[in-house]
Amino acid sequence: MSDKLKSKPWLKFMSNKYVLILLFFVVWMLFLDNYSYLEHRLLNKQIDELDDNKKYYQEEIYKDEQNIKLLKDTDQIEKYAREKYFMKKENEDIYIIEFEADRIKDSIERSKK
Repeated sequence: MSDKLKSKPWLKFMSNKYVLILLFFVVWMLFLDNYSYLEHRLLNKQIDELDDNKKYYQEEIYKDEQNIKLLKDTDQIEKYAREKYFMKKENEDIYIIEFEADRIKDSIERSKK
């Protein structure tokens, strides 16, 4: 046995009890512990996704606040109702023209949800 240890110095190094304990500790901390490196990577990805969601919703809130400011004017309310809900005045005809490209884009957006 000692001939093998003398001929291979890395085996002697790896058989040292401190190296074995250190190796065990490193494996434990990287893969097995509740606060492992893999767990931290997963949590960091989730944090990044949540930050992206936060940014998106803050932009949407800003857009909605701008729309609310615009809708304080009665002319803007009428314009909004006509564009979004296709409302009309009495004795008025409305023609809705849809293009094929718009239909395809809408169906793709619906299929993603």
